[in-house]
Amino acid sequence: MSAAVLAAAPPRPAHRDPQVLRWLGAYTASTVGDSVYYLALSWAAVSSGSPAQAGLVMAASAVPRALLLLFGGVIADRLGPRRVVLASDTARCLMTLGLAAVLLATSPGLWLLAAAALVFGAVDAVFLPAVGALPPRIAARDQLARVQGLRGLAYRMGSVLGAPLGGLAVATGGPASAFGAAGALFALSLPLLCALRLRPLPTEEKLPTEEKLPTGEKLPAGEKLPAGEKLPAGEKGEKADGPVLRDLADGLRHLRGHRVLGPLMITILLADLGFVGPLNVGLALLAEQRGWGAPGIGWLLAGFGAGAGAASLLLAVRGRLPRAGTTLGWTMVLGAAAVAALAFAPRLPVAVAVAVAVGLLAGVSGALCHALVQTECDPAYLGRVSAVSSLGSLGLAPLGMPLTGAAAGLWGTGPVFVAGAAVCALSGAFALTVPSLRRAELPR
Repeated sequence: MSAAVLAAAPPRPAHRDPQVLRWLGAYTASTVGDSVYYLALSWAAVSSGSPAQAGLVMAASAVPRALLLLFGGVIADRLGPRRVVLASDTARCLMTLGLAAVLLATSPGLWLLAAAALVFGAVDAVFLPAVGALPPRIAARDQLARVQGLRGLAYRMGSVLGAPLGGLAVATGGPASAFGAAGALFALSLPLLCALRLRPLPTEEKLPTEEKLPTGEKLPAGEKLPAGEKLPAGEKGEKADGPVLRDLADGLRHLRGHRVLGPLMITILLADLGFVGPLNVGLALLAEQRGWGAPGIGWLLAGFGAGAGAASLLLAVRGRLPRAGTTLGWTMVLGAAAVAALAFAPRLPVAVAVAVAVGLLAGVSGALCHALVQTECDPAYLGRVSAVSSLGSLGLAPLGMPLTGAAAGLWGTGPVFVAGAAVCALSGAFALTVPSLRRAELPR
């Protein structure tokens, strides 16, 4: 068989690729561990202080995550994503097992729980960009959309399994048992991550028009990097001796000069800012005002999760959706309308049906956004780009949740949902008005 025929052989589908399956197993274990950890932390905080104090403990991790997330992207690109994810999960494993041991020995005050939450948030700031940078290093480019679908399914599975597992652990042995279970799950991810073998970063490949030389000048389409030059950041840490701020600025320049990634980051940020508040704080307030209670919140979250899971399954099975840019824009606009309608649903079954629609539409648009980030971005910059794309949902939006609650207290849940929906609709409209993003396609 000739080399040309071998080169033309189709890549192994993501769901049959051992590399992808190892990464997926590690990601699932880590996601379940996250859910168990946060349940254990909330239970320990409520048991040790007032509800307001417990709320501060739970919010503490968002501060270092928001402040350090962009620098975490630089670290992921410098040291390599696998190395950073391994170090992060090791740190989280040791921290949660240490908390379990302390809780078994004594009854610590809230200060220890708050300190643990701060450390966990700082570790998250490097873990999250590194996780986002791993898929292009283990899967073929035309499989990255399917990998994002599989990742979405794993995330939903982690959310579904984590809560009952954590509740069972708390019921059996208290928060110490739950922290121990979380540590064991983080430990389970480590051998799977160690077994990963990453694809090398390109050094003298042909680059798209948007790529730049280390001097900052654009490289013309079809040309190669000069002999001896390398793209920044890789598993071997080629640029580990340069200033961190310079690497961060280099990543931001890469985004600004990219015809798809630049507008895509604005779209993602607007969607996250409009979506996170109503669909987190807003759902609880809506269920309370309508008299649906805690079961109502559970049904709404289940409906949203079912819709989002169906969207992830769609992408995992199909591998790609045609006209990705146009599809993500319209699903954002329609999803925004569904978010606004949720606040005016007269009965719980209707609200659950609307929540399913919100989850489906938001799941499709979110999966397409992440898939385009993975396929459009050069892997050497993907840690920094992943950090920017996560800044809204995991950094800035959680810090604005108290404002969402205060606004709902002043004007009611209806105006809050409508305002959030308007921001979401703006993100979709922006995506549809930028030609380069509207015409963006996933690779075949």
